[in-house]
Amino acid sequence: MGKDHKSWFITPLLIVMAAVMFVMAIASFWWNQYIFAAELILSVAAVIVVIAGTMNLKKYLSHIIEDAAHSVDDINTNRINMISVPVAVVGKEQEIVYVNDLFKKNISGEKNPLGNSISEYLSNKNPNSMFEDNGTDTLIDNRWFIAFAINAGDSTVVYFVDDNTYKSNSDEYLLSRPAVALIAFDNKDELERENEEGEAARITVLVEQTIAKWVALTTGFYKKLTGGRYLVFMEERFVKQFIEEKFKVLEEIREIKINDRMNATISIGVGRGGNTVKECEQWARQALDMALGRGGDQVAVKKNEIYQFFGGLSKGIEKRDKVRTRVIAASLTNHVNNCSNVVIMGHRYSDLDSVGACIGMWSAMVKGLHRNAYIVIDRQQTLAKTLVTSFEKAGFESILKTEDEALDIIDDHTLLIIVDTHSPNFVESKAVYEHCKKVVVIDHHRMMVNHIDDAVVFYHEPYASSACEMTAELIQYLGDFSLSRLESEALLSGIMLDTKNFVLRTGVRTFEAAAFLRSKGADTVEVKRLFSNSIDTYKVKYKLVSEAEIFNYCAIACADSSTPDIRIASAQAADELLGIENVKASFVMYKTNKTVNISARSLGDLNVQVIMEALGGGGHQTMAACQMENISMAEAREKLLSIINDLEINKQADAGKTLVSE
Repeated sequence: MGKDHKSWFITPLLIVMAAVMFVMAIASFWWNQYIFAAELILSVAAVIVVIAGTMNLKKYLSHIIEDAAHSVDDINTNRINMISVPVAVVGKEQEIVYVNDLFKKNISGEKNPLGNSISEYLSNKNPNSMFEDNGTDTLIDNRWFIAFAINAGDSTVVYFVDDNTYKSNSDEYLLSRPAVALIAFDNKDELERENEEGEAARITVLVEQTIAKWVALTTGFYKKLTGGRYLVFMEERFVKQFIEEKFKVLEEIREIKINDRMNATISIGVGRGGNTVKECEQWARQALDMALGRGGDQVAVKKNEIYQFFGGLSKGIEKRDKVRTRVIAASLTNHVNNCSNVVIMGHRYSDLDSVGACIGMWSAMVKGLHRNAYIVIDRQQTLAKTLVTSFEKAGFESILKTEDEALDIIDDHTLLIIVDTHSPNFVESKAVYEHCKKVVVIDHHRMMVNHIDDAVVFYHEPYASSACEMTAELIQYLGDFSLSRLESEALLSGIMLDTKNFVLRTGVRTFEAAAFLRSKGADTVEVKRLFSNSIDTYKVKYKLVSEAEIFNYCAIACADSSTPDIRIASAQAADELLGIENVKASFVMYKTNKTVNISARSLGDLNVQVIMEALGGGGHQTMAACQMENISMAEAREKLLSIINDLEINKQADAGKTLVSE
């Protein structure tokens, strides 16, 4: 039997065609007897085919329906037609061979269903789903049915139960579930500090009016809290609507000018899908913390453990008040005083910022708080070998520990300080992290969903230029001691690395930290030497630059071979590519073993963190990276190009805007 038996049900048409052929044959008898003979033979053949097909069809239908009727409690076709729900009898090739009147009325309508595949009435789902205990949902002419199936030998009997009322009530219930949103006016403090009271009040009113107008689109309400925060209740239906619109309220708020150099921005945390309003409110708080931790000016939506992000256009708002730094320093001091020793480490493939912050914290622990401290580092994989070598030559080789050596000195009272990362997956040693019961995190990268959430101190400032800047500020509150010239240069090198020599992500506090380090003896010439490369690394870097391709304002380069310093060369090549005209972001790809690594950079026009997160990595708005395992270079490049194309970077670059969609 063929899979498409629709041709069986056009038998009357075939009969008419055969009759027409007979008439034509008779008409041609007086015109040409040869043509008459040929047409007569074809007409006879057509009649034979029609008769044979009709007999075959009747035999097949009889067999299928009798088999189905026998399997359904020995009822006959008349009884099937009397069943109070739509019923279809389906052949072994999934074709419909019989339906009752209710099927014609409620399912197929004016369309003749005989010969069609049953999957056409299952929303094109797999017909096997009908045999599940709960059947399968299907939408037919905007009405919901549940399709149940019973095997009947070579045939199947399918029942369609009207489920539209239940589904409508269920959908309405889900859409009316409460959701909670917490809104923070990101730069309210800066607004009040830098403007007169009247102007600050005017801007605040404009922001609140915009929020009120946004909430008025829903059936919910909002309430003003203290500290530039607002609480909003709304139904789930409106959260879905705002997600589809990608929360246009962010753009409306951003259009409010505070002064010539600043726009108003808000961050929103949404908790949805909780069992209670209280649970939604807790999720909203966590979502708002996540949005603020990623630099603000964005929306974080949390449902269970899943986050969605929208926005992220603006750069982080610099907080000039150092009160939080002083509070963090006091808390850190208390934990250090109650520990037996301190272990410090950064991220894998540590760079100057990571190693420099480690050295700075080691100095503060030993000289300022008088505790034994050690640095965990992989000397073979660090990208700051020049700095590590300088530190060893200065007589501090015993301070640098391998993973195994660090595990030997860890006890129940050891304090672990992690710098320049807040993800447990990126730390220098996961074993060291898992063995330490108390953890302190100091990081400036934008918040990732998978972050260390059990730290006794979590010092996270996404607006800071570098971990070294944050460490330099903390050091000033951790006791009276003097940084040595080497330690000051280590911290300054980290700041210079992450700011690209004070070009990117620099604020007032960045220069204040650099001035502090300079006053402690940091020599900028010596710091420059820490960035020196071998001639081979230099050649690889410029080979990557020369072979780069431009795609939608993005420079993409792929390393065709591996060298000992490929990581350094790739990172520096990514920086160099930003100097090319009309390049908004750069991506340099290289392979190590079975892993494809990508170094991503931008000047702030495009958020490379979003792109790297889509590939399993992360980082900052202007500097990010990812590692993709068990994939070829060509496949990784295609994935990168697909993401760049999907996010329509070229359109946003034309408008001079930062990547918004996440």
